[in-house]
Amino acid sequence: MPEPSSRPAPKPGLATRGVHAGEAPHEPGRPVMPPIVQSATFFWGSPADGEVLYTRHGNNPNQELLGKKVAALEGMEAGAPLASGMGATAMTLLALTQAGDHVVASSYLYGATYALLKDELPRRGVTTTFVDPERGGWAEAIRPETRVVMLETPTNPTLRVVDPRPIVELAHARGIRVVMDATFASPVNLNPGDLGVDVVIHSATKYMGGHSDLIAGLVAGPRDLVTEIVRMTRLYGPTLDPYAAWLLDRGLRTLDMRVKRHNENALDLARWFERQPQVDRVLYPGLESHPDHALARELLRGFGGMLSIVLRGGGDAADRFAAALQLAFVAPSLGGVETLVSQPRYTSHLALTAAEREAQGISDGFVRISVGVEDVEDLRADFARGLEAVG
Repeated sequence: MPEPSSRPAPKPGLATRGVHAGEAPHEPGRPVMPPIVQSATFFWGSPADGEVLYTRHGNNPNQELLGKKVAALEGMEAGAPLASGMGATAMTLLALTQAGDHVVASSYLYGATYALLKDELPRRGVTTTFVDPERGGWAEAIRPETRVVMLETPTNPTLRVVDPRPIVELAHARGIRVVMDATFASPVNLNPGDLGVDVVIHSATKYMGGHSDLIAGLVAGPRDLVTEIVRMTRLYGPTLDPYAAWLLDRGLRTLDMRVKRHNENALDLARWFERQPQVDRVLYPGLESHPDHALARELLRGFGGMLSIVLRGGGDAADRFAAALQLAFVAPSLGGVETLVSQPRYTSHLALTAAEREAQGISDGFVRISVGVEDVEDLRADFARGLEAVG
């Protein structure tokens, strides 16, 4: 008989990991789909039984499967699910900072993350310096008490691509952790850990779940950091319930094929919008006109399903455009199989002042589009209807 190979088995592809990572070994009678374990607590006879299983602790079987799966998708040591993307963001920042500490953050952040850093964490003694990635100044912003650098790429909603590599090098030389929100990319288009990022955050409500039917967050990173994030979750309580965990696992099983369709449709529509006279500007990393196009080609495996347009005519034009749509839904959130349209001034960046939005490139004519997986010809027809209403 031939000797067994000593070489490690090849790493499964991302689509395979999305289906199978974290599952129990095959055995007769094992259900193909992991069941929902709808129990708050579990029998524990003695210390020999190991850690007490309690769903608020995040060690329900459905929760544990998700932690293993997101770690596998991101190429990280460990992962954990939480009750929302903002829960994942807040618990990560609380786990990595304490009173007297300092955060350096990109000024290109999701509105609620920006508000958390600017308004909420200072109440707990943690201050933040925001850096405009286009202007730079990361080294100047770092202080002796800096513990975290917070990034997002692609950014919400302007779709800028921030290169984490020089920032990671700068931060790690000073013992500072780098956290990145990669919700818009998903693991299909980007693995920030490959670029040196320490902790990756996803609002799993979006692409990871993919069907607009759950609220969840995911984190992945080194085991010691994820353990500390889970400890914060046990104290503050944003634990994901078993049914939502089961739905999220189901969504991850089709993540690869869904995101690739999102990528295709969004690029097609971005090119189409560039030709429309009512549109002043199209923001999409896959377009040559995008300021970060060369960097996006280098870092991303796909350009994503999010695109933004700025309409001539400002807020009134954006309102008319949205009201005329019949196929796309006017609704907040993103990343579902259906196309969603929103105006950040009413939704994701409502907490910012008009001046703060303008500083981030979000004018009143700004419309964010989460491109779904519908037939792209039907989407073009619907958006043409919206543009006709603009005049």
